[in-house]
Amino acid sequence: MRHTTTAASAPASSSFHDGSRGEEIAALSGLGFGKPMIQRWIKRADAHGTSVEAELLADGSIREDAYFSAMARFLRLPFIAKIDPASIVDMDHLDIQLLHPNQIRLTHAKKAPQVAIVPEAAKLSALAALLDRLPGLRQGLAVTTPSQIRSGVWLAGAARRSRIAVSDLFETHAHGSARIVLSGAQGFMAGGLIVALAVMLLFAPGPSLSALHIVLSLLYLSSLLLRIAALLHLKRCRRPATRTTNIDRPDLPVYTVMVALYREADVVGQLVNSLERLDWPPALLDIKLICEADDTETITALLALPLKPHFEIVHVPACQPRTKPKALTYALPAARGEFLTIYDAEDRPHSQQLREAFQRFRESDDDIACLQAPLVITNAQQSAFSAIFALEYSGLFRALLPMLAAYRLPLPLGGTSNHFRTKTLIDAGGWDPFNVTEDADLGLRLYRRGYRTATIDRQTLEDAPTSLRVWLGQRTRWYKGWMQTWLVTTRNPADHLRQMGWRGALAFHLLIGGMLVSALLHPLLLVAFAAGLYAILYTPSALAGLLHHPMTIIDSVNILGSYILLVQLGLRSMTSHERRLVGWRWTAVPLYWMMTSVAAWKALNELRTKPFFWNKTPHRPVDATIGTKK
Repeated sequence: MRHTTTAASAPASSSFHDGSRGEEIAALSGLGFGKPMIQRWIKRADAHGTSVEAELLADGSIREDAYFSAMARFLRLPFIAKIDPASIVDMDHLDIQLLHPNQIRLTHAKKAPQVAIVPEAAKLSALAALLDRLPGLRQGLAVTTPSQIRSGVWLAGAARRSRIAVSDLFETHAHGSARIVLSGAQGFMAGGLIVALAVMLLFAPGPSLSALHIVLSLLYLSSLLLRIAALLHLKRCRRPATRTTNIDRPDLPVYTVMVALYREADVVGQLVNSLERLDWPPALLDIKLICEADDTETITALLALPLKPHFEIVHVPACQPRTKPKALTYALPAARGEFLTIYDAEDRPHSQQLREAFQRFRESDDDIACLQAPLVITNAQQSAFSAIFALEYSGLFRALLPMLAAYRLPLPLGGTSNHFRTKTLIDAGGWDPFNVTEDADLGLRLYRRGYRTATIDRQTLEDAPTSLRVWLGQRTRWYKGWMQTWLVTTRNPADHLRQMGWRGALAFHLLIGGMLVSALLHPLLLVAFAAGLYAILYTPSALAGLLHHPMTIIDSVNILGSYILLVQLGLRSMTSHERRLVGWRWTAVPLYWMMTSVAAWKALNELRTKPFFWNKTPHRPVDATIGTKK
């Protein structure tokens, strides 16, 4: 297991604030570092509000093991270059060493226990003086590196951490977990509705079908209301220009970036390059590349890259469910940042996105728990699927979600580029490992706890699926997760209404429930519209027939409204360059809607047969040469 150190985690980062800069510089000079190097690190430490030692370790020009072995020689202590995980006893609070790796007790079968420490430059001379005064303290004491402590702790606590990641949310809040697909009450109600509908169709088929048509058409129509509101909001409110960020402020905190990877060997080169472009001091950056332990291809590809010290590869033990939220929850206890963001393997985030999110958090009330950055599709020109996908994302992330945020309504998060207050995320239980659209679930869970989500402007670039097979697999998983989210959120209707309020509950049902209803019903709506149109054409007067078929009018409004709103929300939120990439491919929207319905019905079946199956979306780098970079 390879774990590189994050300098921000080094205990010496406190020395700057303790006023012990002089001791720190003296220790580094005593270890043999030249004055020009120290001055360079001092300048960075002053700019970032960190310690000189933190900047030294983040620089990457000095190997971590070389640095701490020099400290061991200075202290006349043995140096442990490799910690055996079997020598670490797993216990409560062991994971604190993932956050602040400073010492660990090692037990051995054939020799006395040891305490492995990570000395601080600012306290090095004081520690040396103490050991000289009390030489008996040297017995059983050794020096190691922060990476070795973390590596050993990851492995020693793997079984416990996996168990918690899988079961903690279910054990503490069973009604909030998608591990239960249908509660007893929900199953009873669903069965009762099916039986009642079957009886009605059996004994009164004509009136029953008419009543069902009216109800379903009105439900479908109601699902368009939020998108109509978003379009009106977009026309009424001109979006302000993106604010500049203060790139020189010295009060930046540690920021954690988490990326869950599975079978992503082709894109890890592009991913690492994108993350290295983030405008944030490396000494204050904690990037975790989270891999399944048995995904040797991706891990090997990462190990072949020259990862900088603020990158860490986390190995998640292979266990069910094999989902992205389980992997993220497994790594969450080790997040060292005050703020945390999630990216996907294929993402290319704006270099200043972290700074905009940080500035927005600092200017906002504490009830803003999450910020959603917009996702922008860059390959709209490649196929009709990618073009309409781009329209969808444009309308969602640059029109609908900002409108919901403006009116303090619940937001279903996108699966990437969410920025969190880390403590709030942990208190909320992290991600549901059994929900295959974990982003929507988490956004609603935060809202039910009294928190809000806002949006920011600096985008993340992504590529959309270009083939039907890949698109259908991804969309099926999304719809299955939205079904899980709707079932979980409505499991206790009284609590649901009390926690979300009537406005929030209505918005939730129009957004999530309406999305599901419209996708499932679209083919039925087309059939009903065709039947109504046929009846109109064969009446003596087409106009008279139309006036006597109000449901046909509603059906036509529903169908055309679905198409027009998707296209208009997307195009009005796009730049002129993006609109040129889409071109005339938007005319495939009717076919796209039919395939969306296929995905929804497929998802409904999977919810019954394999509710936690994660249909993996394959990714390719934008530049194929990047994926093979060594």
